[in-house]
Amino acid sequence: MTAASHHIHTVEAREVKSAAVAGVTAQTVGRYAFAGVRLLLAFEFLWAFGDKLFGWGLATPAERAWVNGGSPTTGYLSNVEGTFGGFFAGLAGNAFIDWLFMLGLLGIGAALALGIGLRIAAGAGVVLLMLMWLASLPLANNPFVDAHIIDAVVLVGLAAVAAGHTLGLGRWWAELPMVKKYPVLR
Repeated sequence: MTAASHHIHTVEAREVKSAAVAGVTAQTVGRYAFAGVRLLLAFEFLWAFGDKLFGWGLATPAERAWVNGGSPTTGYLSNVEGTFGGFFAGLAGNAFIDWLFMLGLLGIGAALALGIGLRIAAGAGVVLLMLMWLASLPLANNPFVDAHIIDAVVLVGLAAVAAGHTLGLGRWWAELPMVKKYPVLR
């Protein structure tokens, strides 16, 4: 082997080693980034649930908290003025809609926090977020895209990449016999 060919093989070996390390690192960073996004979305849903339930004083004053007789949907839905304002105003304060909304916030938030049931959480989250997006139409700052659309797409992505397997119980959950039998529960 000549000195030149030895140099080429050494450089190639370093490049292969670098690529392998970079690939593993990129994959690991990606897994943790998606786990972080999952946990942030969990906090977003769980905070909305807690604020509407107890009235922590940010979006919901204590006197309008659900535990104090307030409706978690009235404040938002009764003030909708957009394209579907009449439809959503008619849902405001309905006890069934209040329960559905609150169970949705809690269920989606808990599933995201634990990293389990992400497929169902993503489906429910997309429905909830798309309804909130419809209630916002027409949008003030963009003709189509707002945080509701972005969060909905992210939820689908989190379920697709099994984001609950990192910093969550998703890997354990996926091995349960019932979840293996019904993969929609993953």
